Amino acid sequence: MNLQSTKTVANGIEMPRLGLGVYKMTDRDETLQAITTALDLGYRAIDTAALYYNEEEVGEAIRHSSVARDEIFVTTKVWNSDQGYDKTLKAFETSLKKLNMDYVDLYLTHWPVEDKFVDTYRAIERLYDEKLIRVTGVSNHHEHHLQQLLAKSNIAPMVNQVELQPYLNQSELRAFCREHNIAVTAWSPLGRGHVLKDETIVRIANEYGVTPAQVIIRWHLQNDVIVIPKSVTPSRIKENSEVFHFELTEATMQEINALNRNERFGQNPDSFKFDF
Repeated sequence: MNLQSTKTVANGIEMPRLGLGVYKMTDRDETLQAITTALDLGYRAIDTAALYYNEEEVGEAIRHSSVARDEIFVTTKVWNSDQGYDKTLKAFETSLKKLNMDYVDLYLTHWPVEDKFVDTYRAIERLYDEKLIRVTGVSNHHEHHLQQLLAKSNIAPMVNQVELQPYLNQSELRAFCREHNIAVTAWSPLGRGHVLKDETIVRIANEYGVTPAQVIIRWHLQNDVIVIPKSVTPSRIKENSEVFHFELTEATMQEINALNRNERFGQNPDSFKFDF
């Protein structure tokens, strides 16, 4: 496994296992520098969203990169206020224009807005049929949301991006996704920094001669989870990518798995009050 390693999703497309998340990157120059640094280091996936208000910067950084567009896997998402069939199609047009691209590799429903997320995903299916996106997916969907989509969709979601970190390891949801050939991506993979101070994680990092962040990212990868840590700091972006020179033992993996306490640092999709 290396920084260019990919996971084959349900339709045969190769999706990078490690990418750069750009959530809360609102400063233009900082965003451009972070993406440029990541691409220069060998990252080949950038994860943005309409909500992040930086799709234009993502597109600009990729256009000015020495890496060809078809070598970079770009993800964006439709925000809650734009959900529903017709509004999703319009929102995608807006995102594509901001990115200044001909297609997006992966388009996600950002949150499962009640009474809308099924129609939103229908629109994503249409975009896939029209070859405007290469992979279909959703974000923050529990098992019961996925079951509704599986019952009504022609194309099953290929990716589910959820909060996933050692204190919330989502083992049951991951098992369901594995059963239905849905790749899982972890957002906030480091628990918004909280898990980095965990005594067990710190001890393991010392034992392996790596950093706590590297331990957690490696744990995700060995659990067959795609991971998109976010940082604007060049040294941290580099550190997060240097996780391929060591391997956690099965005993260490189980130690980290045992840290689960179903603790979220983000919203629960079932109780998130969507502010439109």
